[in-house]
Amino acid sequence: MRHSYLAAALQMTSGPDVEQNLNQLTDLVELACRRGAILIGLPENFAFMGDEQQKATQAPYIATAAERCLRTLAQRFQVTILAGGMPVPADNHRVYNRALVMTPEGEIAVAYDKVHLFDVNLPDGNTYQESRTVVAGAQLPPVYHQPDLGAIGLSICYDVRFPELYRHLAKVGAEILFIPAAFTAYTGKDHWQVLLQARAIENTCYVLAPAQVGWHYPRRQTHGHAMIVDPWGVVLADAGDQPGLAMAEINPERLAQVRRQMPSLQHRVF
Repeated sequence: MRHSYLAAALQMTSGPDVEQNLNQLTDLVELACRRGAILIGLPENFAFMGDEQQKATQAPYIATAAERCLRTLAQRFQVTILAGGMPVPADNHRVYNRALVMTPEGEIAVAYDKVHLFDVNLPDGNTYQESRTVVAGAQLPPVYHQPDLGAIGLSICYDVRFPELYRHLAKVGAEILFIPAAFTAYTGKDHWQVLLQARAIENTCYVLAPAQVGWHYPRRQTHGHAMIVDPWGVVLADAGDQPGLAMAEINPERLAQVRRQMPSLQHRVF
């Protein structure tokens, strides 16, 4: 039987300065490790949050610098890092929005390119066209199986609105759903927590949801409230509205108990 362990969901205010972002990341990872976390999730856009065209142009540098930083931190602290979305060069001056798992050995175990792109006109007047600079991934997200941590299913931000993606992850064995985000302040206040709880409840999984928070550049504000949610839908930790951490215990016995009491995954008809 696996033992319980501590996980951390980081909350950052990333901006256009890559070095500054990676310094902020290093401080938060160090804090999480000092508090005993061995699984650490980073938000979407942790390495760069700025002008979209600038992101596409700088992608080779951002990806290289971010990967080097992740490898160093994972090896230094001997932890598993779930990196929640960074630009990786694709084609025609566009990028993939890629999440990955960095092992304590400093190796990339699995990666996932975001499939659902955020092309939305919000009532607050803001328009988002992620597809202008991002190429959608073409593969379902993977589940990373690690004996001490459990089975972790990857996703990124806007994916949280598509329950079929998480049903797939649960069907192939996920016990923890990784949902890193840079959720807009406007949608976040109404939808963020309820969507995370729904994904946890309907799939009887833990949810690890790191987040961006605050103002990143003019007209770009994110909601914050990085969370860890248990398989019953209980919010175990909430990072609030400032940079920091949400930390909680991932307990395999609790997961097994909820799945015994509410065996809905076994009762699917369709």
